[in-house]
Amino acid sequence: MHAITIIGAGLAGSEAAYQLLKRGFSVRLVEMRPDKMTPAHTTKWFGELVCSNSLRSDDNASNAVGLLHDELRRCDSLIMRCADACAVPAGGALAVNREDFARMITETLTAFDTLTLETREADLPTDDTPYIIATGPLTSDKMAADLQRLTGEQSLHFFDAVAPIVFADSVDMAHAWYQSRYDKGDGTDYLNCALTKQEYGDFIDALLAGARVAFRDWEKDTPYFEGCLPVEVMAERGRDTLRFGPMKPVGLTNPHEGRRPYAVVQLRKENRAGTLMNMVGFQTKMTYGAQKEVFRMIPALRHAEFARLGGIHRNTFVCGPKVLDARLTLRKRPNIRLAGQLTGCEGYVESTAVGLLAGLFSASPAMPAPPRETALGAMLTHITQEANADTFQPMNINFGLFPEVAALDPAGKKIRGADRKKLYTARAKDALRRWVEKNVQ
Repeated sequence: MHAITIIGAGLAGSEAAYQLLKRGFSVRLVEMRPDKMTPAHTTKWFGELVCSNSLRSDDNASNAVGLLHDELRRCDSLIMRCADACAVPAGGALAVNREDFARMITETLTAFDTLTLETREADLPTDDTPYIIATGPLTSDKMAADLQRLTGEQSLHFFDAVAPIVFADSVDMAHAWYQSRYDKGDGTDYLNCALTKQEYGDFIDALLAGARVAFRDWEKDTPYFEGCLPVEVMAERGRDTLRFGPMKPVGLTNPHEGRRPYAVVQLRKENRAGTLMNMVGFQTKMTYGAQKEVFRMIPALRHAEFARLGGIHRNTFVCGPKVLDARLTLRKRPNIRLAGQLTGCEGYVESTAVGLLAGLFSASPAMPAPPRETALGAMLTHITQEANADTFQPMNINFGLFPEVAALDPAGKKIRGADRKKLYTARAKDALRRWVEKNVQ
């Protein structure tokens, strides 16, 4: 049996390696650090956290990322075990001592006799032995170029230009309606949020004044493409720029008033179920706090809940729905799996989760995927099947990716907020328990 080669020793690569090593597989782990460093990493350790010491909320009763923590623990995740051992006080979040955390990951993996470590920059493999590529958002230029040639010019991206995503059921329909411009299509593709002249003016003022996130030193060459400029940069070009751009009202009639609105924000379905809606053209570098404040000035979004907020930063990721199958293998090279943020998931915990799945599928290719009702299954299904391939952008775990739960209780009352989230988590825990019992040894 050939050793399985894993390229990249970040969170995803380390997790995949552990899942294989503990099952008796030989693993060749190729990592270019410390011989060649990325612009962000500073140590030789595996699993180095470069942006934050927080793995986000650890609440598994009503929080999607906390639920993912719980599922990873139940699958014996190395990353979660090291995080728990190196945890520092952080309220309801899981935060770690970063150096202890990375060192523990490294020492755990290198203690296996069946691990071979190669310190070098890797090429895209040309042989037909099994590989997992988990090179992360700062993939080397050479590997990125090789992947682009393999997957196609339009299927590999080098930065995120991310617009916010809103939970559809949090939109105030008294100020919104479904309609495509000039009534093209079936009329359900776009949800329109109207603004009056005064509301538009106030919105532009707030947009121009909103606090922004600065690029890190190693991100400063990240380009702004004219086709996806930050919404605040467009507004700086003139007060009516947005009204003749992404907020143009042409071809639309507000049924609440019987006339064309002064300006409109269009929300487009982000997934097939229509539970998530993308704010079309609203990629932004505003801080998260400023985004919530400014975007909630739009009348239909006054009570909006955001599944993801916007941003623009360097990243390398493939268009998963186009190039990956349901078990993370490249359609054009079925001996190669991708893992981590390279697949289009977003975040440390999500990267770990996809690394775990890549390891499990490599160890047992016939293993059924985790149910969609679980956080692991919801994330996997989104990045390989459910996401809109034409507008694909990295995604954090959120309940909008799960199949919907009951909207009403037995008395016919609408289930809202934390109570609804608890239904998602309870269902997920039961589904994962059954999947783990049958498949994860």
